[in-house]
Amino acid sequence: MGGARSGKSGFAERAALDASRELDRAVSVIVTAEALDDEMELRIARHRADRPDGFATVEAPYDLETALGVVDDDVVVIDCLTVWISNCLVRGDTNEDVEAAAHSLVELVVTRASPTILVSNEVGMGIVPANDLARRFRDVQGRVNATLADGVERALLIVAGKAIPLMSTEDVWRS
Repeated sequence: MGGARSGKSGFAERAALDASRELDRAVSVIVTAEALDDEMELRIARHRADRPDGFATVEAPYDLETALGVVDDDVVVIDCLTVWISNCLVRGDTNEDVEAAAHSLVELVVTRASPTILVSNEVGMGIVPANDLARRFRDVQGRVNATLADGVERALLIVAGKAIPLMSTEDVWRS
């Protein structure tokens, strides 16, 4: 996870490529963005062009669990959970629906035979948003990130293209 334009996707793609070479498996990228306007269309095109050759793409703006079932034993990058959360909230899902889906996603990810790399934004370090939907989004995003970081083997914060390992509270007090 990390801020906007921090290098999260590139970092995830490099990690997936390394894992795929080590395990001799293909890489699939599950993308959550939809090209609903010209600017998003350009962002999607840029991400697609930047992606390494040979990466398969699965579009899944809402149903990540089904998308994971399609990619079999591939190394997977899910890019990105921030857009997925936004999609779900705009669709009308409740905070609880999104958080429950995140819990289910973690359970599925940790049981996969191949690595799954989750890309997510850290959005809670700025000002409190001015409207209800933006505040709901920020709060759900924070809880989903905490759920994912707590449930997976390793969580990293990407800042300026560099990775900072995140530790659990218990691990911090033990060190």
